[in-house]
Amino acid sequence: MPASPFAFVETDAVRAALDRADHLRTDPDALMRLWPQARVVLLDEDGLAHADEQRRLLAPTGEQLSEGPGGSGAAVFLGLDAEGRGWFALDAALTAFTAPQRTDLRSAAMHWPAFDAAVFAQARAVQHWRQRHRHCGVCGGTLVYSRGGWLGTCTQCQAEHYPRTDPAVIVAVSDGERLLLGRQGSWPARRYSTIAGFVEPGESLEHTVAREVLEETGVRVKSCRYLGSQPWPFPGSLMLGFVADAHPDVPRISDELEDARWFSRDEVRAAQAREADPAGDDGSGLLVSPRLSIARWLIDQWVDGLR
Repeated sequence: MPASPFAFVETDAVRAALDRADHLRTDPDALMRLWPQARVVLLDEDGLAHADEQRRLLAPTGEQLSEGPGGSGAAVFLGLDAEGRGWFALDAALTAFTAPQRTDLRSAAMHWPAFDAAVFAQARAVQHWRQRHRHCGVCGGTLVYSRGGWLGTCTQCQAEHYPRTDPAVIVAVSDGERLLLGRQGSWPARRYSTIAGFVEPGESLEHTVAREVLEETGVRVKSCRYLGSQPWPFPGSLMLGFVADAHPDVPRISDELEDARWFSRDEVRAAQAREADPAGDDGSGLLVSPRLSIARWLIDQWVDGLR
């Protein structure tokens, strides 16, 4: 499988940016020892990361920021890198550290090294959860954070709250000769992508694939199989990639899509060529998803002969 900034599950290895080191989350003394030489990802309230003049990740060491990671889970422990150095995430507003630039996650995924982008993605996903879970969903009490910032405990009813990830399926649907792609009205003109949707309570992944494809396009899925996954921290999903065999039904869109249609391999190959040589784009023809996404990976796999 081709490399991704957010790490696909591969056939020969499972790649991850950091060792999450869960055993250290309950050891405040160990986290304190890691802090001085640890790298700290600073995020502003909009989820933008501190960056240098070239818009590269700017992650100061802990000792450049404070004497410790802060009380009540102020800094989130992200994990250990290959050299055993700790990585943390911290709200930039809690420090006096300044940076010349800010970078959003999508830009980082396109331009940063895979390691830096993956660490940023992890930090942003946890920050987003914490921003929206400051109070208990059971009684409304205030949450305090522990376990390296990964557990919120209600100060009133003691209910425990953990970060959540929303599973979604994304699927390359083929009738054997053509690929089914859809587009949303907010996308750039001519841009189409694979069909996707969230898993509902009580559903299997296979059921979700069949339901979402039918609901969004009117096409009936005969069978499907899982290929790989990609964390999608916009803000906190896990994309589970499938390939599906379907009936050659005429697509009928719902209110979720502006259009859906079948494309031949030649049409999709032409779209790949347009991306490789934008100067040769005459303003007509299909455009496909950018390379940072599992959607594009699924499209490329289908073009290469996957069925």
